[in-house]
Amino acid sequence: MTNTMAAPRGALRRDALQGVRTRRTFALLLDLFLVGVLAAFLYTGLLIVTLGLSFFFLPPLFPLVAFFYNGLTVSGVKMGTPGMRAMDLEMRMDESGARVPFINAAAHAVFFYLSWFFPLLFLVSLVDGEKRCLHDMLAGVVVVRRL
Repeated sequence: MTNTMAAPRGALRRDALQGVRTRRTFALLLDLFLVGVLAAFLYTGLLIVTLGLSFFFLPPLFPLVAFFYNGLTVSGVKMGTPGMRAMDLEMRMDESGARVPFINAAAHAVFFYLSWFFPLLFLVSLVDGEKRCLHDMLAGVVVVRRL
């Protein structure tokens, strides 16, 4: 019985996973900053347009902005968030190496933010051969150096 998933993963360049964890950390910091700025601008704009009424009715916009930020940027042509691109990273489907569809990219963001409730889950990347976190595995993606 052969493992059909082994061939594409073995097809990664030798240096495709080199320094990925460190680069992902810095990319995350940049992306959190950018999402925060986008959410603040959106919230401020809605406050002005609704004359302050949105302050009482709007839920926090950060999770919603983060969902679409990750979904649209990772599933786009450049296959990564601005933070990932700045750190020379891209996200691909783990089985085929193809571009990540929007639903997987957005689900990846949801799984990532949920994993903050269980910080020990981030240690999975220390034992995984492809340096993937649990939220990467659940979304079916792998983060590699830009090809």
